[in-house]
Amino acid sequence: MCDVVLGAQWGDEGKGKLVDLLCDDIDVCARCQGGNNAGHTIVVGKTKYDFHMLPSGLVNPNCKNLVGSGVVVHVPSFFQELENLESKGLNCRDRLFISSRAHLVFDFHQRTDKLKEAELSANKKSIGTTGKGIGPTYSTKASRSGLRVHHLVNPDPEAWEEFKTKYMRLIVSRKKRYGEFDYDLDEELARYAKYREQLRPFVVDSVVFMHDAIKQKKKILVEGANALMLDIDFGTYPYVTSSSTGIGGVLTGLGIPPNHINNVYGVVKAYTTRVGEGPFPTEQLNEVGETLQDVGAEYGVTTGRKRRCGWLDLVVLKYSAMINGYTSLNITKLDVLDQFKEIEVGIAYKLDGIETPSFPEDLHDLARVEVVYKKFPGWETDITNIKRYEDLPINAKNYLKFIEEYLEIPIQWVGTGPARESMLEKAI
Repeated sequence: MCDVVLGAQWGDEGKGKLVDLLCDDIDVCARCQGGNNAGHTIVVGKTKYDFHMLPSGLVNPNCKNLVGSGVVVHVPSFFQELENLESKGLNCRDRLFISSRAHLVFDFHQRTDKLKEAELSANKKSIGTTGKGIGPTYSTKASRSGLRVHHLVNPDPEAWEEFKTKYMRLIVSRKKRYGEFDYDLDEELARYAKYREQLRPFVVDSVVFMHDAIKQKKKILVEGANALMLDIDFGTYPYVTSSSTGIGGVLTGLGIPPNHINNVYGVVKAYTTRVGEGPFPTEQLNEVGETLQDVGAEYGVTTGRKRRCGWLDLVVLKYSAMINGYTSLNITKLDVLDQFKEIEVGIAYKLDGIETPSFPEDLHDLARVEVVYKKFPGWETDITNIKRYEDLPINAKNYLKFIEEYLEIPIQWVGTGPARESMLEKAI
């Protein structure tokens, strides 16, 4: 059976830390979607590991790791991230695998990603992408003109010639769309001629890989990237990523049937953040938001961009839970709220004075909603050294209890600091 870790808000909830905790008792950790636009930080002792494309399960030396078919792969970044992890003492090469069906991100995808964003910015319609080429790659995938890992690593000389032909077609189509742009395609092709040899030992048929693990009753953990509110279908479109970041992306990105999914863990930051553009109802453009940003060190792992900050939004979480079916929650970064005398939580939206039945799909409506808040007294004490859930201040426990009761989902873990051991488990 497979357990799944998914982000429940706009990303950056701290999913990697839960994955790391769970991987102590896991045989396989798999990424199902996204690319190196993701960012997970794991702290082990004094060592900090930054993950972008590779699964966080690599921290566990006994865990095999798969980059699934739904992931888009920038090969230079794949090897750079691998080398960075190995430089910090992780032995990864004999337990890291990549799906033969994963689509390739080229440098020209990244270049056109930035060109399109600049084009949108000129019209004040910027999406706020990471510029990693993720959207353009998923676009070529959807238009059936993309190149996949198996196209690259096929050892047949004719396959390599076909690869180069398809690559050239992609370049021509991009230049028709964006005009002439400075780009050394010969240099990139020369690099990929070397990458096809270097990448080949990592490549597997991921469908067989996953189903063999299921048949052998291996303990499998699926690591979602980004989060539900960035989902291409259910997020705040168009201010979203280009993949299915919810439970649907787990099935399509790994080729596993739904009856093999066991627990779905929703990771929730104790407040709300998002990177990039788009409406954000509980955003605090004031001292509260600045405090959350500073105390929470809210800067993107991948881009270094400041994250927008606001109070916890339970309307978002209820909507997120409807789609993903969380069996339990991990509340992270509760310690960031330690110094607040009073804490607010968004519990409903009103539009023209009438409460909305769910999270609005229309961004014009979302930008106009009035948030209904519930206020809680803060605990105003340092919780970072607390080791048991039972020892949390009563006001902190009341805050968490309200979240549980509102969402009707049990909280299983509470994060109280950045370190690996700063995770309190609660009986459910």
